[in-house]
Amino acid sequence: MDFSSELHRWYHQNRRDLPWRHTRDPYLIWLSEVILQQTRVEQGRSYYERFAQTWPDVTALASASEEQVLKLWQGLGYYSRARNLHKTAQLIATQHGGKFPQTYHGLLALKGIGEYTAAAIGSFAFDIAEPVVDGNVYRVLARVFGVDTPIDSTAGKKEFRQLAAELLNRRDPATHNQAIMEFGAVQCLPRNPQCPTCPLAQECVARTTGRIAELPVKARKTKVADRWLHYFVFRIHEHIYVKRRGEGDIWQGLYDFPLIETETAETDPFHTESWEKWSGSSKIKLLNTTDEFLHILSHRRLHARFYEVELRQQFSQAISKDWLKVTPLQFKKLAVPVLITRYLKTPGNIVNNGNH
Repeated sequence: MDFSSELHRWYHQNRRDLPWRHTRDPYLIWLSEVILQQTRVEQGRSYYERFAQTWPDVTALASASEEQVLKLWQGLGYYSRARNLHKTAQLIATQHGGKFPQTYHGLLALKGIGEYTAAAIGSFAFDIAEPVVDGNVYRVLARVFGVDTPIDSTAGKKEFRQLAAELLNRRDPATHNQAIMEFGAVQCLPRNPQCPTCPLAQECVARTTGRIAELPVKARKTKVADRWLHYFVFRIHEHIYVKRRGEGDIWQGLYDFPLIETETAETDPFHTESWEKWSGSSKIKLLNTTDEFLHILSHRRLHARFYEVELRQQFSQAISKDWLKVTPLQFKKLAVPVLITRYLKTPGNIVNNGNH
């Protein structure tokens, strides 16, 4: 089996027409790769187009503020990608004269760019013969060649990268890398792969041994922890209180509401020190409590409720020193997590309806 030739033939007949495949610009290629990490193409495409239009080159992105970048990224999740994208753009602009290194190791030396991204930029922009190994590639190689070494182990990563390097078409690494990733995304799907029309079906070890569902192997299962979030939406006249999330937790740099987090679902947020501190400083009227919003992240299962509260007087500076008092219009210009966006879409919420 000439693995690469079969892939090339399949790719030229079945590839999707995607905007980042019409450029050799390393900045645009890098942008697409960062956006498509943990994101489906259907969703990522519109974000790519907005980013490319707003900041057409790396210097333009570097000159933006972090808040501007996070706002445009809003809804994509995994916000550390946006922060790293921005920091790396600034690094390229200030230390590399706005030019991407044209070697694999030069790209790899950039903060936030790992082996996969360096190989993608290098091969697509500069024809550097380095193999890309992402989730799609792991799946294709594991099934076609029957590799059952766990993909999340050190030995597995080394074995798959070595196999990918051996199979790489060094005369045309760009097409080869695009083809194997596309093959995994369109043909060799995680569930219900298109085996009847697969050009590699006769040689596929997983198919001939009945192990399609078993491969690739993952050694560790992600442990999901529950968190109970109680958001207080304080409104005073035409303003609401919001806060920017700090470092070391989910949604760093995004805005949400004053929060009380409890360790269990049974803990009443109105019997906590935070609530006593808030309620003791101002006349407070609870207007509404929402139903629970369940929000699933890769490692977290968030249970959130929103308590809409009317204030007769503003909080003291000692309590609200880390909060911002903004109008609803100002709030809509800030970058917020999807969970907050979901709340803002509920009919008659206190943010959008001052006469609640």
